[in-house]
Amino acid sequence: MEANKILKTDFLDLLFEDRNKAYGAYQLRKTYNKRITTALLITAGLLLLIFLTSFLANQLEDKGSKELKVEDVVLANIKEPEEQKPEPPPPPPPKQEPPPKVEMTKFTPPVIVKDEEVKKEDIPPEVEKLEDTKIDVISQEGIKDQGIAAPVVDEGKAVVEAPKDETNYDQTFTKVEVEASFPGGEGQWRKFLERNLNASAPVDNGAPPGSYTVQVQFIVDKEGNVSDVKALTSHGYGMEDEAVRVIKRGPKWTPAIQNGRQVKAYRKQPITFVVSEG
Repeated sequence: MEANKILKTDFLDLLFEDRNKAYGAYQLRKTYNKRITTALLITAGLLLLIFLTSFLANQLEDKGSKELKVEDVVLANIKEPEEQKPEPPPPPPPKQEPPPKVEMTKFTPPVIVKDEEVKKEDIPPEVEKLEDTKIDVISQEGIKDQGIAAPVVDEGKAVVEAPKDETNYDQTFTKVEVEASFPGGEGQWRKFLERNLNASAPVDNGAPPGSYTVQVQFIVDKEGNVSDVKALTSHGYGMEDEAVRVIKRGPKWTPAIQNGRQVKAYRKQPITFVVSEG
């Protein structure tokens, strides 16, 4: 192509120079801008249509919501609260009768005067009449003062003496409120037996297959010391001797409790040996 025509020729014409323009690619590129513009216009139209539809729908909803629905309102009959009647006053306390008057005779200190100057009320009574009469600063009629005060009894109350505790706490108890226990509880006691007990003792002594439970009794004193260990069963084959040996070599126990005091008490312990066949 000539140089003066290159500046005036479209880029697509230069690109498709000496090429088959009827193939389709040339035509697609030639109409690209037109198709893009058409697509943008159609998209904008759809968006505008959606916006207008939403706006109109909102307007219709607002108009519908402004409609008021009037209903008849029925007022319930409200009863006025009844006037609370004042509570009647408590009854007055019962009248206590005054204590009976005690007969008294006025004491007149002796004064030396003439007989005609002595007043009748100042004449002292006879000695016999003063024996059962109380002397005071005035004279008063009433009952004789016997000088005996009646005991005051407070009904409904009585003094009950607490029972005396006659328990001998130095004895060895067979039953107690809280039994003696191994330090750490039953779990630690079981571990102690498993670690120290020779489970093969009956096998070594020729015991036949089976399960053997040995009962061992011992005493735990107030300080937790173990003593008087002995077997209550007699299976033999060295089982009782082994159970007694292990319990004797154990540590101190926690003493038993009776009435809140540490006491000396018996303790029993079963130990089972199992001899398997073969």
